[in-house]
Amino acid sequence: MKSKLMRSVSPIISGIVLLTGLSLSVMAQAELFETTLENGLQVVVKQDTRAPIVVHQIWYKVGANYEPNGLTGVSHMLEHMMFKGTDSVEPGQFSKRVSQMGGRENAFTSANYTAYFQVVGTQHLEEVMTLESDRMANLSLTNKQFQPERNVVKQERLWSVEDRPSSKLFEQFKATAYLSSPERNPVIGWMKDIENYELQDLKDWYRQWYAPNNATLVVVGDVDPQTVVKLAQKTYGVYPPRTINPPKSQFELEQQGQRRFELKDATPVPNIIMGYHAPSLVTAQDLQEVYALAVLASVLDGDDSARLTQSLVRDQKIASSIGAFYRSTGRLGAQFLFSAQPQAEVDIETLEAAILAEIERLQNEPIQPAELARVLAQAEAQYVYQQDSIQSQANSIGSMVSVGLPADTMQHWVENLRSVTPEQIQAVAKKVLHADNLTVGILRPSGETNRKPTPKPEFSGRMH
Repeated sequence: MKSKLMRSVSPIISGIVLLTGLSLSVMAQAELFETTLENGLQVVVKQDTRAPIVVHQIWYKVGANYEPNGLTGVSHMLEHMMFKGTDSVEPGQFSKRVSQMGGRENAFTSANYTAYFQVVGTQHLEEVMTLESDRMANLSLTNKQFQPERNVVKQERLWSVEDRPSSKLFEQFKATAYLSSPERNPVIGWMKDIENYELQDLKDWYRQWYAPNNATLVVVGDVDPQTVVKLAQKTYGVYPPRTINPPKSQFELEQQGQRRFELKDATPVPNIIMGYHAPSLVTAQDLQEVYALAVLASVLDGDDSARLTQSLVRDQKIASSIGAFYRSTGRLGAQFLFSAQPQAEVDIETLEAAILAEIERLQNEPIQPAELARVLAQAEAQYVYQQDSIQSQANSIGSMVSVGLPADTMQHWVENLRSVTPEQIQAVAKKVLHADNLTVGILRPSGETNRKPTPKPEFSGRMH
């Protein structure tokens, strides 16, 4: 079983790989169209004519790791305010109009970017582009809308972090693993910072980052690329570029010894997070190490037959749930993570030792060709089935471009994984997964059992 921290990572489905060779070759025929408007807006279009629908996304290159101390979470706060109206669109009308089109829309903020999207019938593309481009430049930021929405964000933090011990564990893990990098900032922000936002902070952040030359337009679906470009020029193209001053680089100090912390909270069972600083596609000097780490993560936790589940859950019965996770696209680097819960009557130290033993096994014994072939087949299957969703395709494009990677990065992902050898996996396991590069966070039960959970906040009628 996967740990709670890892459940957001879709499991790779085995047993569906027989058709992937054909499917992958068909998917690869869809080429990306890329251009840049005169005002600096990057435009990426991918044609997918299987259904008369389109996903329209705008990605801003700003997120939690752009934020200074005292303003953590301001990117997420501004995301909320983007639904509060412009000079010509009343609060709530944006979502209402998309709903009237039969579409859906939402937004999300991460460490690296903030994105807004709509999924509509192709005939409505121009209308959503007009709406979205309007709030790029004409957002109405007023105290009347700001004060209650800040309370919503406070409630969101209580609901999503404060009342969830595993979320607090991960938040404190990042704050311990990173000393100097803004990667330590929680995306939602620290509560004290949220409480002390001022309207001017939001206005300044909006002016600083929301500009066409700091954004990427991604459109995927039943569209003609040239038509999309004409619409982009008609809508987004009328707004001038702004001077963008990126934050001064803040590099993480090299870790020179293990870091540990413990947290006690209202949880029935203990949890552990273990993480190692790792290179990403953005920061790596040798990209082959990134591909090897990605394969390594799948060896450990690709599916229910992977090593961690097979060994620690089924065979040894030490863990009740466990997962390994490596996100390769971080703008400022990455972490190779383990998260687990022990079985009843098994102490957390025994579980930690068992995870370290699995790491040592990888470092001492190259994986066998048959195991590597199975993992790579699963990775190919996962890639193919992600292409079934035009939104997944768009998310892949936007997330790559927003951290400075080529738009077609994921189109070459499987072939790059297939270049990895057992010896490279063993070498990167030794280089990255070593004791002096390790941060450990342990969550222990506090004995509290009667805490009343915070109700889920109302996100202005939309999901969040």
